[in-house]
Amino acid sequence: MRWIVKRALVAVLTIYIVITITFFLIRLMPGSFIEQMIYYYMNTYGYSREEAEMEVYALYNVMPREPVWKQYIEYMLGLLRGDWGKCYSTGAPVLSSLLYFLPWTVFLLSISMTISFVIGIGLGILMAYKRGSKLDSIASTFASISQATPNFILGLLLLYLFAYYYPIFPKRGSYSVMVTPGFTLEFIGSVLYHSFLPMMAYVITSIGGWMLGMRGSAIRVLGEDYVMAAEARGLKSGRIARTYVGRNAILPLFTSFAISLGYMFGGSVFIETYFAYTGIGSTIGLALSWRDYPLIQGGFLLITSAVVFSVFIADILYGVLDPRVRVGGAYA
Repeated sequence: MRWIVKRALVAVLTIYIVITITFFLIRLMPGSFIEQMIYYYMNTYGYSREEAEMEVYALYNVMPREPVWKQYIEYMLGLLRGDWGKCYSTGAPVLSSLLYFLPWTVFLLSISMTISFVIGIGLGILMAYKRGSKLDSIASTFASISQATPNFILGLLLLYLFAYYYPIFPKRGSYSVMVTPGFTLEFIGSVLYHSFLPMMAYVITSIGGWMLGMRGSAIRVLGEDYVMAAEARGLKSGRIARTYVGRNAILPLFTSFAISLGYMFGGSVFIETYFAYTGIGSTIGLALSWRDYPLIQGGFLLITSAVVFSVFIADILYGVLDPRVRVGGAYA
């Protein structure tokens, strides 16, 4: 129990430190949404600087020249009350805005990451058993290229080939505007159809890392004494691969997968923007371009909390899968 409490306290402290650093770093960025709106009112309506400031401060409920430390205290107190602030650009609550876009990102990335992880793990074990063969050489080359290719570069290539040059898939959007949203086969089919290209960009560029990671881990496990003992006992190769090799080789990759699940909540700014896909990534990208401080802070808070929570859960499950970790942590 002490082992879990210790990690929970570390997780909470990590989130607090990241929130604090993010709060002050954002305010060091050049320009701000409020400043942009002041210049907009001056140029569009011919207001003086003082008139534009009064209009914008009243419109967005901003206190002029409020000390940063006071803003920080008010922001932290608001978080304790569950108030993440309001978006400057839309006036909507930050938390509501993020929760509106979050399901789309989770849907897209959860399926993509699961597919790439499962296929990558399977191919990685096969590469380990066939190490040194032509299959291993070809698969390793593909995995290296896959791992080195940015997902947004592949996304642009897929978009050009299969949406413009060969118009097989739609160019943009999360679903067809001709379909009424709802739990129907027509709507689900439209969502899957529109998400195919961005999903493939994620899968192809992430599968290589899992392949290479599992290959190295499986080769290391294959040299262990208990695997050799199992082979000497005459156990079937399939049982050895599943029970002895696969279960132990996958443990080092488990934490990496959990961290990836946490980062999933951040989406991808470039992929979602290129495909005009409704998601957290494109929302944070727009917030950065608008200098929408509350929305930027909310997005980073969401990503940080998701990553820390996923690592915390991975630590607990890792201790269940490998009791040596739990015992070591308990007495550390």
